[in-house]
Amino acid sequence: MTVSDESKAVIVEDIGDGVWVFSINRPRTLNALNSEIVQQLKEAFDAASKSASARVILLTGKGKAFAAGADISALVNFTPEEAMAFSRSGYELFNMIEGASQPIIAVLNGYALGGGLELALSCDFRFAAENVQVALPEILLGIIPGFGGTQRLPSIVGHARAKDMILTGRKLDAAEALNWGLIHRVFPADRLLEESVSFARDLAAQSRNALGCAKQVLNSSRSLPPQEGLEIENQALGRCFRHDDSREGMRAFLEKRKPNFKKQ
Repeated sequence: MTVSDESKAVIVEDIGDGVWVFSINRPRTLNALNSEIVQQLKEAFDAASKSASARVILLTGKGKAFAAGADISALVNFTPEEAMAFSRSGYELFNMIEGASQPIIAVLNGYALGGGLELALSCDFRFAAENVQVALPEILLGIIPGFGGTQRLPSIVGHARAKDMILTGRKLDAAEALNWGLIHRVFPADRLLEESVSFARDLAAQSRNALGCAKQVLNSSRSLPPQEGLEIENQALGRCFRHDDSREGMRAFLEKRKPNFKKQ
C-alpha cells in the first residue's frame, strides 16, 4: 500500500486491486475547500489518470466531514474577480473528475455542504453514512453555488428538486437524498468505507476500457437529442470491439469462467 505525506491537504493511498483512495485531510476546518485542496486534488487526479494501477478511485474526507463547503474565512475577503477565478479553478477540477476514464466514488462520511456537495456531484457514485446531511446552503450567505451545482444538480435530481435545494439552502438527510436519487447507497457509518471498498474492487475487476467508454457515452450524450446520443453510443461500441477486452469478456462468458481483462 502506498500512502502520501500525512501532512498534505490530500492523502493518496493505493490500497491494491486497482483501487486508490483520496482523503481530504483538513479535519479541523471540516475539510472546507480552499485553493490548496483544489490544487492537490488536481495533482492527485492527474497522477491517477497516468497510472495503470488506478482503476477506481474513492474520494472521502478525514474526520467528521466529507467537505463542509468552501472556506468562508477566505471567501469573505474575495473581490468579484477573485471569486470568479476560484470558481473557475473548481470547474477545472470537477470537470477533470467527471471526465476521468475511471469511475470515481464519493464516500460521504460526514457533512457534504456547498462546494463539498458540488465536489460529490462531479463523481460517478455517491455513497453515504446514515447520519450524513447534504445541502447547497450558499443562498443563506447571499451568494449562489459556484462550483457547478446549478448545472449538475438538476441533471441528477430534476429541475424542481434542484430549485428546492438551491433556493432554500435546506439540508437533506441521507434517507431523503437517497429517495431523490442524489445518493446511490446508504450504509451504517461503521461499514461505509468497507462497503465502498468492496464495491470499488468489484468495479476494478471489470474492463477498464469498457468502463471508460460507458462513462464517456453517458456524460457526453445526456443533454443531446436521442439520435445524436445513439451515434455516440455506436462509435463507443466500435471502440470496445477494437479492444481485446471484448473478446476476453465474451469468451469467458462462453467458457463459464471469470474474465481476465487487461490492466490498461
